[in-house]
Amino acid sequence: MMAKNPNQKLKILYLMKIFTEETDEKHGLTMPEIIRRLDAEGIKAERKSIYDDIEQLRDFGVDVITDKGRTTVYYIGTRDFEFQELTLLVDAVQSSKFLTAKKSNALVKKLEKLMSVHEAKLLKRPFYVMDRVKMETESIFYSVDKIQRALSAKTMIDFNYYDYNLDKQKVARRDGHRYEVTPVGLAYVDEYYYLVTYSAKHEGFANYRVDRMDGIRILDKPGDRVPRSENFDLSEYCRHMISMFGGEDIRVQLVFDMSLMNPLIDRFGKDVRVEEIDDKTARAYIAVASSGPFFGWLTQFGDLIRIDSPDSLKEEYLGFLKKIQRSYGAR
Repeated sequence: MMAKNPNQKLKILYLMKIFTEETDEKHGLTMPEIIRRLDAEGIKAERKSIYDDIEQLRDFGVDVITDKGRTTVYYIGTRDFEFQELTLLVDAVQSSKFLTAKKSNALVKKLEKLMSVHEAKLLKRPFYVMDRVKMETESIFYSVDKIQRALSAKTMIDFNYYDYNLDKQKVARRDGHRYEVTPVGLAYVDEYYYLVTYSAKHEGFANYRVDRMDGIRILDKPGDRVPRSENFDLSEYCRHMISMFGGEDIRVQLVFDMSLMNPLIDRFGKDVRVEEIDDKTARAYIAVASSGPFFGWLTQFGDLIRIDSPDSLKEEYLGFLKKIQRSYGAR
């Protein structure tokens, strides 16, 4: 007596795999094609049993569509992700700075499995990201994982923190003495992960670039009790201390050329208050901190934007520009 093919018991799973991988709204399979696909897996099936399996898949929540056109075909309709959504995810993965090229390619292949093979071919298109610098190692994944586990367990961690020297080699800060801190939260700012920490010893918060943390260890120590007063908010902390606007807010009026409306909204959001001065210029009311990064942002637009008030910030900005001039030998 011939032994039964073990795949026969998995018929409905193979059927689901065939539908998921090979069909979409533009590519259906006829019943004879489905039978041939199953036969290639060593599974013998009759039409009636396949009809029953399709109904079971529908009961399970799989959107198997029957299209009774000139030829009746079957395909997967609604999926967890629409093709347009997956395209955005693929582009985000490919352009991500903290992913290595190897990891980007691996993630893209996994995303492709969420669509049909026909849709996956559409992703094989030219895609260019200007000035993209990819990570060289995948260590950041393990670092983020350890940080997440420490946050969940509310324990302390320690690590080395390094800079690069002129030979592009890692040099640990504090002569290699490890930092011991309480993780408070992770932030993703300007394409980098940052860890926000608290130290009861120093009675304050600090942040560290995760890709510059080395040898992270989860300690068997409960984390310091983080003050959760009304004065502390993680999102506000990140906005002030990690983004370009570090320090105390200063109310500022900027006079700018209308051509800068897009970068102004990109930097400050659509809620920024603006009013027209004339056909070419407008005034913006913003809250920023006096800092080099803000002045650097301002400088890139030359004479198309200027600080209108307060006078103290204007003087500070002029001092910032004069310092740059002196570095070039100008007086």
